[in-house]
Amino acid sequence: MHPHSTPSVTLPDPVRADEDHLQEECAVFGIWNAKDAATLTTLGLHALQHRGQEAAGIVSFDPQDSRFHSHRGLGLVGDVFSDSRVMATLAGTRAIGHNRYATTGATLLRNVQPLFAEFAFGGLAVAHNGNLTNADTLRRELIRRGCLFQSTTDTEVFVHLIAISLYATVEDRLIDALKRVTGAYSLVVLSQDALIGVRDPMGVRPLVLGRLPGEGGKDGAWVLASETCGLDIIGAEFVRDVEPGELVVINDNGIRSLRPFGDTQPHFCVFEYIYFARPDSVLEGLPVYNVRKEIGRELAHESGVEADVVVPVPDSGVPSAIGYAEASGIPFELGIIRNHYVGRTFIEPTDQIRHLGVKMKHSPNRPILDGKRVVLVDDSIVRGTTSRKIVDMVRAAGASEVHMRISSPPTKHSCFYGIDTPERSKLLAAQNDLKKMAELIGVDSLAFISLDGLYRAMGHESRKASRSTYCDACFTGEYPIALVDHDAEYGPGTA
Repeated sequence: MHPHSTPSVTLPDPVRADEDHLQEECAVFGIWNAKDAATLTTLGLHALQHRGQEAAGIVSFDPQDSRFHSHRGLGLVGDVFSDSRVMATLAGTRAIGHNRYATTGATLLRNVQPLFAEFAFGGLAVAHNGNLTNADTLRRELIRRGCLFQSTTDTEVFVHLIAISLYATVEDRLIDALKRVTGAYSLVVLSQDALIGVRDPMGVRPLVLGRLPGEGGKDGAWVLASETCGLDIIGAEFVRDVEPGELVVINDNGIRSLRPFGDTQPHFCVFEYIYFARPDSVLEGLPVYNVRKEIGRELAHESGVEADVVVPVPDSGVPSAIGYAEASGIPFELGIIRNHYVGRTFIEPTDQIRHLGVKMKHSPNRPILDGKRVVLVDDSIVRGTTSRKIVDMVRAAGASEVHMRISSPPTKHSCFYGIDTPERSKLLAAQNDLKKMAELIGVDSLAFISLDGLYRAMGHESRKASRSTYCDACFTGEYPIALVDHDAEYGPGTA
């Protein structure tokens, strides 16, 4: 009954050419009642690759032999699941998968999800996107009770809480565990009898439900994915978003909805619209691409400047740059060309190589930039290091002026809900005013979209008019979910 696994190895520390962006979270995917479920899960993970590039894993269940099967590996989905012999081992009509970006726990194979464990009721696999803010507190408590942790990821806390629960059914044990944790999460859980999807009570992390049509009069498959692009790639129809605080239970009898948390106040992560989600996804009813274009339009209205050309920092700055260009009447041009084949670079991370990292990923299009007044549009500034290198590169290509416009408000606070952000002392906007940031980055002018402008781009009159339906703590410092572990270590109000 124990699924296949491979020996633990450590992933080398990569040189990150994109170190100046908030880094991705993770992706989850699940499917029930589908021929070649693991293959479809692999395709879903491919579409969700942008949410995590460090590792990938799949656990399948074959009802014909009542066995779970598993494969997990370090690297991209195409590398981990490229061997047909590996795919042949992942038998069954039910599967869940995970793309990992490490927000807690080192990049070791033992931390790669989905995590699997044998219980008295049978096997159970769990994949998690998000972060528990009381994971350390719970881990210490569980260790004192005799629980033996095999990983350093907070996802294993769910596994142990399920194990010690005194309830009888998988659903009740899971609900019991969920009521012990604090934080932001979307889960997909696979047992012999059901596929379960869960969102935290505030719905910070996304999860959508889809349906794959059946063939020859047979019932179709149910699909869970972090984003709608994970449905599109396999031809599944979008059904709806899993609601905040909802458990969706899928089995051979159909689908049921459980709401163990009662009424909840949604706080969906606003940064999904700015950067994390793929542009062709639709989240909470809003097309991500359209929102990003509207952000660009708002930027042009709020902080327009005389210029000759609007240039996106690819790829995340492209939709907003298009909106900026349309609203301002300034031509849109690809003044920076991205090399899409860089991937992860496992070379000695010397200072010289780190400096060349940006050039490996971005190249100036000199004929577009030479002698021009350039508006550079990017999604965010975190440390400011990469922004400075890109500005220097554009100036070296002959730009007479460089004005930077950012399609998010200044990032002044760390995220504790599943996004890999630096500590606050390393956030450029937390330590400097706008004038100083412009000086450090080396631009002629710098402007961020206002908080109200961001909410207008999402269809609200202002942030206040949105009735706090989003989490924007990285901009405001207003954390909707208690920071239990952080406050215990550093004291309340120090985030």
